[in-house]
Amino acid sequence: MGKLSTHVLDTAHGSPAAAVRVALYRIGANGASELVKRTVTNLDGRTDTPLLSGEELRIGTYELQFHVAEYFEGRGAEQANPPFLDIIPIRFAVADSEGHYHVPLLVSPWSYSTYRGS
Repeated sequence: MGKLSTHVLDTAHGSPAAAVRVALYRIGANGASELVKRTVTNLDGRTDTPLLSGEELRIGTYELQFHVAEYFEGRGAEQANPPFLDIIPIRFAVADSEGHYHVPLLVSPWSYSTYRGS
C-alpha cells in the first residue's frame, strides 16, 4: 500500500519543527491545483497520519506548501521584514501509487532543502 508522508526539521534550532501548517495540492494536467489536505506538524515535526495512503495516493503531480515564516515568527527567530522565506512550495511527482513517498523539509529562516526520503 502506497503512502505519502513528510517531516519538517528546523536546522536553525536543531530540532523538529512543530506546528508548521502544511497544505497538499494535486496538480492537474492543465496545471490547475486542487487542495487535497491541510494539516499541522506535531511535536516530532511530522504529521500524525500519512498525508495520503492506499487508494488516495494516485500517480500524478503534487505540491506541498509549508508555511515557514509564521513558524519562525512563533519561535522568535530573527527574520527579514518581510521574511525571506514565507511559504515553501515543493512540487514532485508520484510515479508508483504503491510506493512510499517521504518528502522531508530541512529549513531555516534563510534556506531549505529536500529529498526523497524512505
